[in-house]
Amino acid sequence: MSAPGSGPAPPERSDRGPRPGGGGRGGRFERRGEQSVKARLRAKARKKARKKSKKMFARRKVCRFCADPHARIEYKDPKTLRFFVSETGKLIPRRISGNCARHQRQLSLAVKRARILALLPSSSQHI
Repeated sequence: MSAPGSGPAPPERSDRGPRPGGGGRGGRFERRGEQSVKARLRAKARKKARKKSKKMFARRKVCRFCADPHARIEYKDPKTLRFFVSETGKLIPRRISGNCARHQRQLSLAVKRARILALLPSSSQHI
């Protein structure tokens, strides 16, 4: 027991309960800015929702060769083929150019043939 004027006695320590400064919420060893798993998941969900709301309307790309039956893919026409070759001399992928799979294959073949005949450069130094 403690003396009558010294205040309440300190609580007895138990081996089972949380220790002062130990684990749990708000302990002194918990790093600042660390979030719980649920909080991180909520933050991810909010970020995903914001990203979705920003994307208003994405127009579907249409293959120009399917849309215009008179447009032809020929290796002898480098002006047309240049639209589908990047500045570094690489073929522009389907997802960017908007071509269908069939016309992208024809296009790659035409670009290869034009490169063989030196109508199109095969490296970025010549562009």
